[in-house]
Amino acid sequence: MERADIAIIGTGPAGISAAITATVRNKKILLFGSRNLSDKIRKAQEILNYPGMPGLTGPELAESFHRHLKELDIPITEKKVNAVYAMGDYFGIQASGEMYEASSVILATGVVMGKPLEGEKELLGRGVSYCATCDAMFYRNKTVAVVGYHEEAEAEADYLAEIVGKVYYFPVYKKEPHVSCQVEIIREIPLAVLGDTRVEGLRTKTGEHPVDGVFILRDAVAPEQLVPGLSGHGAHVDVDLQMRTGIPGLFACGDLTGKPYQYIKAAGQGNVAALSAVAYLSR
Repeated sequence: MERADIAIIGTGPAGISAAITATVRNKKILLFGSRNLSDKIRKAQEILNYPGMPGLTGPELAESFHRHLKELDIPITEKKVNAVYAMGDYFGIQASGEMYEASSVILATGVVMGKPLEGEKELLGRGVSYCATCDAMFYRNKTVAVVGYHEEAEAEADYLAEIVGKVYYFPVYKKEPHVSCQVEIIREIPLAVLGDTRVEGLRTKTGEHPVDGVFILRDAVAPEQLVPGLSGHGAHVDVDLQMRTGIPGLFACGDLTGKPYQYIKAAGQGNVAALSAVAYLSR
């Protein structure tokens, strides 16, 4: 496997800025994220404080980012990163069931909004999973619940239905889900994952559903769940002024590092994170 110099996770302003800076500094990068970039950007009606671009709309800023990436020939790897492991002199990155390697990593994932379900953290790896393509094989002929926070989760529910015994799909969004006939849709609000040493069920506002596993599919994974041993406070990661975390070779930038949640602040931190990663690699 060819190892990248820097893996950048996230395609908001922080991640795009980091990717541009690292590429200009002649580093081999992996940029993970959505080709649609950040939903937060695309929904912005007007951005007033981005230097040199007064009155810019979110879609216009996103298009500018796309042009810049294209000019520098920076591809986006559209795979959801589920875990990052510090392996000593490099990092292992698990993304949609595949493994990648990088000598350094920059987290630019934004802020994961909302609290975890009761029991989610305690049963992570013991029936709770964030990746259907990674862990489906463990549930052959068993019953699982999929808690989908976005429409993309529907494809993972369909994939699970081809392998496991039974799939219950709990959509946590308003649009009507479109899943295969093998998937049973349950319009109830999940509250807690049940079980002592392993998952035994999912409790909702309406009742309890016995299951062998729960797949929780959010837009992003919380930082402490994404990187084992990463220190932070709430939804944010602890960094110094060079965007260094407490793990050597791992950097963070943008909304993930705390308020203010501003595009210009995120872009600036992305630049700093990339320069710090370059300095780390030179050592």
